[in-house]
Amino acid sequence: MKSFERLMQSFRRLPGIGPKQAERLTTHVLRMPSADADAFAQALREARARVKPCAECLDFTESERCRLCSDPGRDRNRICVVEQPADVAALERSRAYRGLYHVLHGRLSPLHGIGPEGIRIDELMRRVESAGSALREVVLATDPDTEGEATALYLAGRLRDSGVRVTRIAQGVPLGGHLDYMDEQTLSCALRSRREFSETGEPVSAEEL
Repeated sequence: MKSFERLMQSFRRLPGIGPKQAERLTTHVLRMPSADADAFAQALREARARVKPCAECLDFTESERCRLCSDPGRDRNRICVVEQPADVAALERSRAYRGLYHVLHGRLSPLHGIGPEGIRIDELMRRVESAGSALREVVLATDPDTEGEATALYLAGRLRDSGVRVTRIAQGVPLGGHLDYMDEQTLSCALRSRREFSETGEPVSAEEL
């Protein structure tokens, strides 16, 4: 069944999809009513044709500029750098950040042949240069793993002479977590990221986002 195998291999190219999940997805799609399968294929074609990177932050949008970059209420003095469009959605759900974003569409990964030219770093540097003194902070919100940390370190080096304040999102013990279940690296990050508490017991940050 060459067509079955081709469809299954297509699903396997998606991140996080292994052989078993690919087989289940292929079987599910083939069992769908024809109308549902056609609607699924049409939605995929339309998304591929209409969705594009925002001209400013590179998040996905169907317009020239995304809704966040077009929002006059956003703090245009800060840029939060993330790896993928899904990270923008996650940070927006937190309601803790009101600045702008920059999506790298990847991260440095020498093992996979992805260097600085393979992600959208040059666009970030142009934004920083164009903003000049109006830009007060760049928040590095890449993932807290080896490749994410390497990407953040590289960006910090590139931004060192820009005159803008460069910060890194804090890492450590998650809300509701128990110390005896934490690994050593998580606890080490939590201790390094510690900060003073006010008299009310609330954490005091250097500057509100």
